[in-house]
Amino acid sequence: MPFESARLFARGVACRPMNESKPKSNRVHFSSGAEISNGNGITIRTDSFSISLDPKAAMPVDYTFVSHAHIDHMHSPKGKSKIIASQETRNLAKVRGYNLGSASGDVPGVEVFDSGHILGSKAALVKDKIFYTGDLSTRDRGFLRGCKGVKCETLVMESTYGRSRYVFPEIETMVAQVHRFIGHCFDSCRPVVLTGYPLGKAQLISYLFSTWEPIYLHESVFRMNLSHIDMGIDLKRFADFQSGNENFEAKLSRGPWIVIAPTLSNRSPFVKELKQKYNPAIATFTGWAMDSRYRYLTGVDAAFPISDHCDYRDLIELAKYCSPSMVYTVHGFAAEFAAHLRELGFNAEPLEGGAEPQERLTSFIAS
Repeated sequence: MPFESARLFARGVACRPMNESKPKSNRVHFSSGAEISNGNGITIRTDSFSISLDPKAAMPVDYTFVSHAHIDHMHSPKGKSKIIASQETRNLAKVRGYNLGSASGDVPGVEVFDSGHILGSKAALVKDKIFYTGDLSTRDRGFLRGCKGVKCETLVMESTYGRSRYVFPEIETMVAQVHRFIGHCFDSCRPVVLTGYPLGKAQLISYLFSTWEPIYLHESVFRMNLSHIDMGIDLKRFADFQSGNENFEAKLSRGPWIVIAPTLSNRSPFVKELKQKYNPAIATFTGWAMDSRYRYLTGVDAAFPISDHCDYRDLIELAKYCSPSMVYTVHGFAAEFAAHLRELGFNAEPLEGGAEPQERLTSFIAS
């Protein structure tokens, strides 16, 4: 039988009031025999092939889709499953110690689109019907272009910031605030540490604030920046931060400077050394900064809500643009965001059964 429209499945639940929740499920069966399940990543099984979307471990499927090169989306491929990933993701994965193999080429029934999350990140449209977003952002940021969305019948979307308090300011507003923060620190001859994920956020920080001098990079950021430069991204070649080198320490004594580093605990040796020697101002970049508790719980001097994810309004606008008959939410505030979508008239349910929620403020701080 042909792969049947997800619209038929949606009709089967249309009689249920939009604001009424049904029991959560980790496996959804379509009348055609196809199914979507959530466990080790999202798995879609159709009449002609099976595909696993961002599994944490190898799966016995025909295809494995790796949306991007963040560690929580990586695994070591085994078996005969063919890997679908962008060349940028393959390159970045290799830097992180994962070999995704060679490009699989065009896969009938699977179309990929830029997801706007980090360099090389992709979303996938399966059988022209099911759109899996992976992690995504619809906003243009620096050298990254936002995801435009795809018309589909079933939408499987992340909901990391799927709560109404998480509405981010415009990127231009935040960039101006960061420049003022850096300028105030430099006027006081105080060095600055700008922190974010070493892959993705750190490169965006490097791009947006490259006019300040001097700027140095933590070793993990230095490696990722070089990989981006090698792939044609217009980043300045900042020097690495050579802690313990006498000549380098002499440079630091001449005036204020910036280090771009991964988000680290105040207990980490790197942060402890910086604080003891130089007393820098530490600023971090994350969507969780919209929560007033974040800055105080982490002990940073400033927190700016520049994110590589959609905010609450972006998620709603994406759902409206895709105009699906059914929405399944995953990660973060999946149940709450599905309820919000039902209030707006969507058929929407959280797809349960995955691993730990991808990100919440408490787990983010604990890590």
